[in-house]
Amino acid sequence: MSADGTFKLTYGNMFNPPEELHTAYDQALAEVRSRLGLEHAMFIDGKDVFAEQKFEDRNPANTEEVLGIFQKGGLKEAEMALNAARKAFPMWNRTKWQDRVAIVRKAAEIMDRRTFEMGVVVGMEVGKNRMEAVGDVAETADLWRYSCDRMEANNGFIAEMGRDPLTGFFSTNTSVLLPYGVWVVISPFNFPAALSGGPTGAALVAGNTVILKPATDTPWTSRLIAECLREAGIPDGVFNYVSGPGSSLGQAIIESSQVDGITFTGSYDVGMKIFRDFGLGRWVRPTILELGGKNPAIVSRHANLEDAAIGIVRSSFGLQGQKCSACSRVFIEEPVYDQLVDRLVALTNKLTIGNPTDRSVYLGPVVNKSSYRDYQNFSAELHQHGKVLTGGKVLSEGEYASGYFCAPTLAADLPEEHHLWQDEMFVPITTIARVKNLDEAMRRANDVAYGLTAGFYGTEEEVEWFYDHIEAGVTYANRPQGVTTGAWPGFQPFGGWKGSGSSGKNAGGLHYLQLYMHEQIRTHVKRI
Repeated sequence: MSADGTFKLTYGNMFNPPEELHTAYDQALAEVRSRLGLEHAMFIDGKDVFAEQKFEDRNPANTEEVLGIFQKGGLKEAEMALNAARKAFPMWNRTKWQDRVAIVRKAAEIMDRRTFEMGVVVGMEVGKNRMEAVGDVAETADLWRYSCDRMEANNGFIAEMGRDPLTGFFSTNTSVLLPYGVWVVISPFNFPAALSGGPTGAALVAGNTVILKPATDTPWTSRLIAECLREAGIPDGVFNYVSGPGSSLGQAIIESSQVDGITFTGSYDVGMKIFRDFGLGRWVRPTILELGGKNPAIVSRHANLEDAAIGIVRSSFGLQGQKCSACSRVFIEEPVYDQLVDRLVALTNKLTIGNPTDRSVYLGPVVNKSSYRDYQNFSAELHQHGKVLTGGKVLSEGEYASGYFCAPTLAADLPEEHHLWQDEMFVPITTIARVKNLDEAMRRANDVAYGLTAGFYGTEEEVEWFYDHIEAGVTYANRPQGVTTGAWPGFQPFGGWKGSGSSGKNAGGLHYLQLYMHEQIRTHVKRI
């Protein structure tokens, strides 16, 4: 409960919400369903903008259902957004930081009011179950508030430095953090609210103008974010939302000399291409990348096995494994291997699969046909080279016939050299290995290109050893709520090491907002 006695939804407490949340969700579901199939505009320079070409946003749980019609923007719309953001920057930069904070806080309050409506849209677009979908929206509003909090706590990042001891002069030095200019946010499908809104809010509070380009699978959620900011009074051109393919619209924005910074969340390969392309400009420009993960869980022979089983299953199969933080590898010490594996299989087999807007459902569909095919290909490899303990097949009969449904899969006995121990799959598949000791588990846990999240179950002494040796930006110990998932602003900031991220500063944490600003030192000398 929050300080006022109301329930505060997070990813950690979403598993048993009060009845009122379901009632509110059901009401919002009925309202959203009455609006399916409508056309939605882009938002550029304070105006709704329509493109010549359109595309359909379809429900992955029922591909025959059109959620909405969206604009397929191209070079023309990219230039419109860039020009609008560039024109608006001097005004927004000169706006008092307190006034910028007030607008973003108001937008967060508006989002709070629309949480269930937006949660329904997230669930329909992505395939998230109702509590994860609502949590995505609630997190976004909290990310906005947290950026505002950090700006206030640091007095707008204006700080007096040491004074030069000059005879006959009074000399002051002041550190001021200032915005870069035009910032682009390219967001993924899996957290269409938080990973669109979070970076957007931070960039706006810092004084940048923003162009938001979401994944083509989730344009509706970003449109609703735009509506919250517009209702809050964001000035024309300060925030712009464009929709369309990354290969054309997105690339045109990335290649523009008008862009001063980029935040991208998505795959390692795409992120590194953006990093390299953006580096071809006249000078170095900031690039904030949150990329993939191959997140391990290590289980000691001394662990609470029930906590471990619950935490591993929740992190493996929440959002159908389509999280960069999903638990994709499990290393279990030999003495407890068989017992824990049996429990993992039992819990996995109890998971409900179906329409994610239904109250009883834990697993919805994967997001699109490409992910559906990936799952089938990976499953075939696991059947051939390892042992599928449960799952390993798509669901295509009856209620599953029109969607991209995949059975949650646990696999063992996969050779250590097999590429599925190394490659991010982004589908509901987790591989399990028996290890002789914790040193072997740690070696294998760190032996990947990624370093995003990691989890551990064991004694207090073993936990400290885990923290000292694991190569990951977000770590959890003895957590049944999720072994590798569940970050929240102000509690568990989210970001990765190695191939999982570029900034070394975690979103929703103490040092994230500063990434959207650069420092100016002001030395002022007066004769006395």
